[in-house]
Amino acid sequence: MNSELRNDFPILSRKIYDKYPLVYLDNAATTQKPRQVVEAMTEEYYNVNANVHRGVHFLSQQATDLHEAARETVRRFLGARSTSEIIFTRGTTESINLVASCFGQAMMREGDEVLVTEMEHHSNIVSWQLLQQRQGIRIRVLPITDEGELILDNLDSYFNDRTRIVSLTHVSNVLGTVNPVKEVIRVAHAHGVPVLVDGAQSTPHFPVDVRDLDCDFFAFSGHKIYGPTGIGVLYGKEEWLERIPPYMGGGEMIKTVSFEKTTFNDLPYKFEAGTPDYVASTGLARALDYVSTVGFDAIEAHEKDLTAYAMERMLEIPEMKIYGPRDVARHDAVISFQVGDIHHLDMGTLLDRLGIAVRTGHHCAEPLMRRLGIEGTCRASFALYNTRAEVDSLVAAIRRIQGMFR
Repeated sequence: MNSELRNDFPILSRKIYDKYPLVYLDNAATTQKPRQVVEAMTEEYYNVNANVHRGVHFLSQQATDLHEAARETVRRFLGARSTSEIIFTRGTTESINLVASCFGQAMMREGDEVLVTEMEHHSNIVSWQLLQQRQGIRIRVLPITDEGELILDNLDSYFNDRTRIVSLTHVSNVLGTVNPVKEVIRVAHAHGVPVLVDGAQSTPHFPVDVRDLDCDFFAFSGHKIYGPTGIGVLYGKEEWLERIPPYMGGGEMIKTVSFEKTTFNDLPYKFEAGTPDYVASTGLARALDYVSTVGFDAIEAHEKDLTAYAMERMLEIPEMKIYGPRDVARHDAVISFQVGDIHHLDMGTLLDRLGIAVRTGHHCAEPLMRRLGIEGTCRASFALYNTRAEVDSLVAAIRRIQGMFR
């Protein structure tokens, strides 16, 4: 990866505690933002700011054009058929909640089932539990191996006449496991069951084509792919979005309102109540343009090299335990680890004192932690701007901390 790309991310030149160069390895939580994204948003606030869709004046129409151009950028990025299938949300979590709430209301009754996996993020568990409490649905769980891969040998047996939807992560935010979602979708569709894919951890790292996957819903967050916080996307096949009710009521999602009856707007606006974050949509579009310009072939090759190099170097450390598949073909740019009996919070805190930012804890995946028999891990996660030298710094820091505990 061209080292000049790092110049696009000013924060990477920071000194931590006025002493250590920042080694930012918390990209699975959020990525840093390139100048191009921040400058596009600043430009819009300074020169184009006006509420979209509702105004006849120049600024409103210009802001609307930018917002809808961003939707088209997302459509191209995902390979969706139409911009009617692209809904702007606040992020992956809201997108999953939207599907659970709206699909659940229209398509699920007491005793109906949703199929999830043992490695899901809380957003893809709690959303369905809320529906369970409201409507009495059941949650079934696909198990994983000790290495952290889905057990799919008997996948057909998990489907029955009450299975209504499958909802699973594309890439585990803890294990880095790249799930064979296309195969899961094929089996689910053979049973007449739609599939929601959580793409929060896949979209920053490799290309996604929703029509090739044939998924029915796909969710991702802007802030994990070098874009702003507070914006995300739900892709949904038009046939499903037409069948399910709106998520929220208010302005923009209506055609007509009276005290007796409301008629809803066309797609995608039916699901976009209220003023959207039209400046963030511009920022998201610039972020998608940025990664597309760099190229996913280059990004994927660079991050797989980093992941393989990091696992190799880290496994040289005595008492190192890495969770997830060892084969980088099935392990994306996340490494969760423990070192001996050093508590993950102690390790993360001390790494921070050396300028290295990692994530510690259960990573919003407590059921997975119980399956692994642990309370939490340290997690190093990579992005297009990370380097082998930063991996070396991480390894050296872990060895230094390990020495402190001996």
